[in-house]
Amino acid sequence: MVASICKDSFYEFIKEFWETIIQDPPVLNWHIEYLANELQEVAERVFRNEPRIHDLIVNISPASTKSTIFSQMFPAWAWTRKPDAKFICASYGQVLALRDAIRSRDLVESDKYKKCFPGIGLREDQNTKGLYINTKGGSRLSVGIGGAAAGLHGHFLVVDDPINPEQAYSEADLKTANRWMTTTLPTRKIDKKVSVTILVQQRLHQADPSGDQLDKSKGVGVKHICLPGELVDGILVSPPELKDKYTDGLFDPIRLDKQALKQLESDLGAYGYSSQILQSPVPLEGALFKVDKFQFVDQPPRRIIQKVRSWDKAGTQGAGKYSVGLLMGVDSQGQWGILDVVRNRWGSTEREENIRSTAEMEGEEVPVVLEIEGGSGGKESGENTVKNLAGYRVHTFHPTGDKESRAYAYSSQVGAGNVWVLNRNWTRDYIEELRFFPNSKYSDQVDASSGAFNYLAKKKKKVGGLW
Repeated sequence: MVASICKDSFYEFIKEFWETIIQDPPVLNWHIEYLANELQEVAERVFRNEPRIHDLIVNISPASTKSTIFSQMFPAWAWTRKPDAKFICASYGQVLALRDAIRSRDLVESDKYKKCFPGIGLREDQNTKGLYINTKGGSRLSVGIGGAAAGLHGHFLVVDDPINPEQAYSEADLKTANRWMTTTLPTRKIDKKVSVTILVQQRLHQADPSGDQLDKSKGVGVKHICLPGELVDGILVSPPELKDKYTDGLFDPIRLDKQALKQLESDLGAYGYSSQILQSPVPLEGALFKVDKFQFVDQPPRRIIQKVRSWDKAGTQGAGKYSVGLLMGVDSQGQWGILDVVRNRWGSTEREENIRSTAEMEGEEVPVVLEIEGGSGGKESGENTVKNLAGYRVHTFHPTGDKESRAYAYSSQVGAGNVWVLNRNWTRDYIEELRFFPNSKYSDQVDASSGAFNYLAKKKKKVGGLW
């Protein structure tokens, strides 16, 4: 009877076999049953060898039983229904991946599991921490992100925490994780139409694997489940009807009560709390840029005294970074305004044509600020643009310090409420990039803003604060 019930319900399996790998009694918050049912829904199609409807991306706080559910118990349960199911389970580090593998193996080798499912055992000749195979042909391989998958393929590709909080600050680590998720993992599917990818993590960066995969998929073929630690205006809960599951605005009123959340906010800081607990990898008001302080207007509120068009030419055609030309102005009360943003992934020829045509449209009275990047290539590119703008005022500069340092002066004015932005079709993308900076996926608009602001501020200083 127990075996039959557990085979039919992954949630019942979790409750029944909890004690085989976890010493503490279970705290069965509502999300455990919900996530178990979502996993079972995608698994049932694999069991029947039917094309998947969607992959899963789950964003959830740490210490919410996610690894127990996804990495430890799910493979053991799936074998009760499909003994030859093959798993590839990945985490940001091999040590963490092996921890989950050992616990999953302990469950399968427990007396209770053997009694309920006597036909499933582990082969003695292939029973290591990193890879074990059962007597029916099922397997569980553990890998660290960026590692090789030993030539094996899977029905289920489970990625549990592909990066840790420290790696979120490293552009190289983010690129490694995203590249592995995009180029390596998909090649490990047994059947491209049936095999399912399951990604579960706390959000850590706008361009972390969750953000990168959601951006690439545009929501097609992916079910996104987002469960922040508490309900806060402006914070995403997905699917939205899950808000009704919260108690007094709390995701888990027992383990994450108000006191626990307050302590976490103190320990993690505003950014860490927003990303790891609220699943929004930046505080609502912004990180370096307090974007809630922007004034949004349909027309310039006052006469514009001075303008400048600042160009960041970092873009590559069709992919990668953008080239940006940002028009900033100072009004008669000394406030700063964002008047226009031109942004695209142009090839070099098309980019130069757009830089020239923009200058022609705005006239000689609007100077152009141009960042000259280091190296011979950057110097040559800058010189070409200066030649292209013959007849117009061009100010070139070589950036010093990192992007964040160069943005401080402008961010201070934003935080003081001294910057207004025109409501245009480019406004949303501009604000979102600044909201996430310095952990934004792109920084081209920030760079262009810094160049424009620093030019205008220095010009004002030279004339004693007058224009």
